[in-house]
Amino acid sequence: MTGQAPARVWCDGQLTEPRLSHPEGVAVAPDGSVWCGGELGQIYRISPDGDHREVVASTDGFCLGMAFDTAGDLFVCDLKHAAVFRLTMATGHLELFADGVPGHRFRVPNYPAFDKQGRLYVSDSWDMEVAGPGIVRLLPDGTGDLWHAGPFRFANGLAFNPDCTRLYVAEMFRNAVVEIEVRPDGSAGTRRDVAVLPGALPDGLAVGVDGSIYVGCYQPSQVLRITPDQVVEVVAHDPTAHLLAHPTNVAFHGDALLTANLGRWHLTRIDVGARGVPLPPVPR
Repeated sequence: MTGQAPARVWCDGQLTEPRLSHPEGVAVAPDGSVWCGGELGQIYRISPDGDHREVVASTDGFCLGMAFDTAGDLFVCDLKHAAVFRLTMATGHLELFADGVPGHRFRVPNYPAFDKQGRLYVSDSWDMEVAGPGIVRLLPDGTGDLWHAGPFRFANGLAFNPDCTRLYVAEMFRNAVVEIEVRPDGSAGTRRDVAVLPGALPDGLAVGVDGSIYVGCYQPSQVLRITPDQVVEVVAHDPTAHLLAHPTNVAFHGDALLTANLGRWHLTRIDVGARGVPLPPVPR
């Protein structure tokens, strides 16, 4: 393992039950618990210290990205069902939230992100070989529209800047992170490249309090940071793909960054310091 920031296995689910089944999505709940998904639709809850885990629910599909709303409910993208599910924490009820919007049926809903108004943005990766649409925006009742038609070369991770005036998108097979302006009326504005990453496949995104963008790269196994002045730094890199094993989604957990590892059975903790502390949720 080489890299600039200390890293370690935070929750190891290779042999002990319940095993972590190649997690791709990861999200942190308001109570500090950590949630991730599995390749058979498992939705795991992990205690804040990383020592205990349980399967809370299952989509019976293949869980991708996930995010919490300000009410504390969990939203999960699912590959098999080509849909977004909602897990209501108060009741434990899991239900289909949306499988598309008028004129656009989800093909690969990959990653969810909430803005300050409680609207849910979902990337549709579409196809590995063909660019396509796009970014869907959903209201709390599950209705919505195709917010940005793209085209994108496999739109993946999403994250907002601190004031939600810009949405960052990992465009995986164009090896780039792009920025889309969110206009005052909520519509999509100017689109531009924040960073082009030759040889890297950006997957998950998270934004720190200083505006830095953290990028989980599926290949090579590394986490990058794009500084506010658009300098690209290596935070952690693992040429053996063991401690970082094709990291996908990333999420802040206090002063650390947690990464899901699609290539193995654990979550990795990377110490990034105070600049990684996430912004507090904004109530609706």
